[in-house]
Amino acid sequence: MRKTNVGHLANHFHMNIVSGEEGLGREITVTDLSRPGLQLAGYYSYYAEERIQLFGLTEVTFFQTLSREERLERMNFLMQGKTPCFCVTRNLDVAEEMIEVSNKYGVPVLQTPLATTPLVGKMTNYLENRLAPTTTIHGVLTDIYGVGVLIMGSSGIGKSEAALELVKRGHRLVADDAVEIRQTQGGQLSGSAPELIQHLLEIRGVGIINVMTMFGAGAVRNVKNIELVVQLELWEPQKMYERLGLDEETVKIMDMEIPIITVPVRPGRNLAVIIEVAAMNFRLKRMGYNAAVHFSRKQSDAILEDADGDF
Repeated sequence: MRKTNVGHLANHFHMNIVSGEEGLGREITVTDLSRPGLQLAGYYSYYAEERIQLFGLTEVTFFQTLSREERLERMNFLMQGKTPCFCVTRNLDVAEEMIEVSNKYGVPVLQTPLATTPLVGKMTNYLENRLAPTTTIHGVLTDIYGVGVLIMGSSGIGKSEAALELVKRGHRLVADDAVEIRQTQGGQLSGSAPELIQHLLEIRGVGIINVMTMFGAGAVRNVKNIELVVQLELWEPQKMYERLGLDEETVKIMDMEIPIITVPVRPGRNLAVIIEVAAMNFRLKRMGYNAAVHFSRKQSDAILEDADGDF
């Protein structure tokens, strides 16, 4: 899991730092946000101190109705502990008591022109992306007919060459060699390329090429959910490979089980076409049609008809 702090948040949303600058290094550990209306009213039984605290028009207006002693009491309660920061929306005026206690405890107070509701949406998306569990896998991620296909295999087996052929066939490259994977709160695995190698593809004997420059912006994609894994391996004559496709296998990536197919590699096989067809077949299965199951049923019906004819 990556980390983020109040300083990163303030820079990303171009917020004005009103007070508590010494606390910009405070770590943000959760994606949830809080509007402390009940605490401002004096209800102290529960306070989600680990969350970013938002002060919108309602909170600021109510806070102005309190006496100075009450304001100081509320702020002293709210700003102790692990609270990362306070965000005041709509560029509303920040009360003197909030600034005073903020500087006392080193809890930053940030100010933004955004209204509270849009800020909640934008900030939640940002934090989910920053705090999502991550891992890096050696492989190539492509978008084939809308299906995110992660191509894996040993070094030099032909992953990048297959990806290049797929791009030439109109599909899109997401990442080559290193795929950064984030597990979102929705249970999806989102893959992207490290910024250093974004849009780049390494072809042995040719070198590094920029796919977007060579094939256009439509040949690349920055992020794609991983839905299918294609494992490339050298052909082993003694090994029994799947012929019908009835047995569906999965591979565990982080906490998710992803469907996987194994494609043997040997001279003369067009890997790009095979991977493309695998993605099309996966999409058909998702739509409710499984060719292997359909064939198996027809075969069973034919056997039953032959058995009935013998009598």
